[in-house]
Amino acid sequence: MPRHLITSAIPYINGIKHLGNLVGSQLPADLFARYQRARGNEVMFLCATDEHGTPAELAAAKAGKPVAEYCAEMHEVQARIAEGFRLSFDHFGRSSSPQNHKLTQHFAGVLADRGLIREVTETQVYSKADGRFLPDRYIEGTCPNCGYESARGDQCDNCTKQLDPTDLIEPYSTISGSKDLEERETKHLYLCQSQMKDQLEQWIDTREGWPILTTSIAKKWLNDGDGLQDRGITRDLDWGIPVKKGDEDWPGMEGKVFYVWFDAPIEYIASAQEWVDSGKGDDWERWWRTDKGAEDVRYTQFMGKDNVPFHTLSFPATILGSEEPWKLVDYIKSFNYLNYDGGQFSTSRGRGVFMDQALEILPADYWRWWLLSHAPESSDSEFTWENFQSSVNKDLADVLGNFASRVTKFCRSKFGEEVPAGADYGDAEHKLIADLADKLRVYETHMEAMEVRKSAAALRAIWVAGNEYLQEVAPWSTFKEDPDKAAAQIRLALNLIRFYAVISSPFIPDASAELLTAMQTDKTSWPGDLAVELTALEPGHAFTVPDVTFRKITDDERAEWQERFAGTRD
Repeated sequence: MPRHLITSAIPYINGIKHLGNLVGSQLPADLFARYQRARGNEVMFLCATDEHGTPAELAAAKAGKPVAEYCAEMHEVQARIAEGFRLSFDHFGRSSSPQNHKLTQHFAGVLADRGLIREVTETQVYSKADGRFLPDRYIEGTCPNCGYESARGDQCDNCTKQLDPTDLIEPYSTISGSKDLEERETKHLYLCQSQMKDQLEQWIDTREGWPILTTSIAKKWLNDGDGLQDRGITRDLDWGIPVKKGDEDWPGMEGKVFYVWFDAPIEYIASAQEWVDSGKGDDWERWWRTDKGAEDVRYTQFMGKDNVPFHTLSFPATILGSEEPWKLVDYIKSFNYLNYDGGQFSTSRGRGVFMDQALEILPADYWRWWLLSHAPESSDSEFTWENFQSSVNKDLADVLGNFASRVTKFCRSKFGEEVPAGADYGDAEHKLIADLADKLRVYETHMEAMEVRKSAAALRAIWVAGNEYLQEVAPWSTFKEDPDKAAAQIRLALNLIRFYAVISSPFIPDASAELLTAMQTDKTSWPGDLAVELTALEPGHAFTVPDVTFRKITDDERAEWQERFAGTRD
């Protein structure tokens, strides 16, 4: 049985995430995890909060709380919201965990022993107004590459170019806004990525079928300009993992911490150990070490395109450079950006609909369906309230919800609340079953390939086929002339509701569970032979008429939400 290790890019701790963050990593990762579990495969789905570095310190300061207390509280908030969106993590960890401290320090020590870490005396930006060295993300300015006016000191979010703070035009402190900055000398550790360029390029070339978006970004970083550069892995901060060489102190590095980009990906591994230590499992190494059984694991990462460079180059450099038998990623599914009503979602600038606000308005399945069916795979996509309303009303309410309502209510009125006997399936029923079998294979193919939008379209096509069948055979008319034939038609339609619930569960888990409850069945295994599957609910099997599976969004609601969420948040 295949084993799937799945990780989502870990979200920053600095506040509640917006819908663009959700669809860029966690939600499609959950879709894939749920699908693989439904197919009977063993899955380990991991995520965590990214708690170190500038975002955590700034957010804690703004909240007026010690950073450790702030991170603990926000981890609980993010975990609760993730549960609200039905993200089915096996473990949702913390990069500040003792397990990640120990493992990060272990990797640093091993890399140093391999000659892949060097000490550098460098000049860094010092803010006189703030009385401190400014880490990269405390500095913003204009990108010298694309002209984006809010580029950070480590990377431009607009063009993804790697930057140093001194590259920025008109840089300023994000703490005080001061432009009174100067360069001062300080000592730091660098990971010698340049020594591993050829090995990394060769490794990337062995990865099969990566999305063009993923490989193009990785190759650009490898080959643009002077090629892959060594990268600082320490910072002058109070909050973070103390710089140590394994269990030993690192002379000259007192008071420094590891840079967040170095320790955050290591948390993928550490979170599995957290999973065991919390009593949820008994063997994390079989997922992560190839000498402990992980050689048969298929490892897939999900992330937004801004995270691709760190996951295709820097984190693999850590793993490969250690020369230890750690599992390397097999496939990276990357996403473009989801924009909001003509602009960008932005946590730091408070623009867009945030995850907690979304759940206040509508249940998770409404958002899951729209976001996944509009996932920004081949290009950026845009959330608009008009499109959201249209998709919910047409796809969820009119196609799926209406089918379940019409079938169960008609059956109750003519045959009672149980599956009717009547005639055997006829030509129209066998034709539909054959058509659905073909459509199911298409759906499965897209799901296996992690083609999210195509998967949603294929699933919708399966729903539509049932509606078209219902319109064609018109059991409400057939009943007047041939009740037994109408009973067969309704028997198939009731079985379709169960079938729809099973195959739709990765997209809309709550609605699927409600439909299965209404059908009073625990037969939830993935469908095989549809001719058999669509007779699973036998004559005499009781059911109840479900509540409204999906309600329509009114024009008044849409207008109200459009005004309420005009793109800002206090």
